[in-house]
This record gives sequence, C-alpha cells and structure tokens, in this order.
Amino acid sequence: MRDSPLVKKPLWQRLGWLLLIWTASVVTLGVVAGLLRLLMAAAGMRSH
Repeated sequence: MRDSPLVKKPLWQRLGWLLLIWTASVVTLGVVAGLLRLLMAAAGMRSH
C-alpha cells in the first residue's frame, strides 16, 4: 500500500532532496560550461 499524498516526509528528507537536485544542477552546468570552453578553444576562440 502506498503512502497517502497527505502524509508529508520529514523536513530534513525534503531538504536533502532539494540539496541533491540543486547540487546535481550546479555540477551539470559546470560540466557543460567546461565543454563549451574546450570547444571554443579548439575552434580558435580565445578569451583575453
């Protein structure tokens, strides 16, 4: 039997998920930015 949607999980568990999702998004953004920098450098676009 599944938990009722009205039953809330503990605050620490909800905050843990929020922190996990936020961390994953920041890491993903960093990886994408790094790949773009590599591609731009390979294409000869250098930043000053």
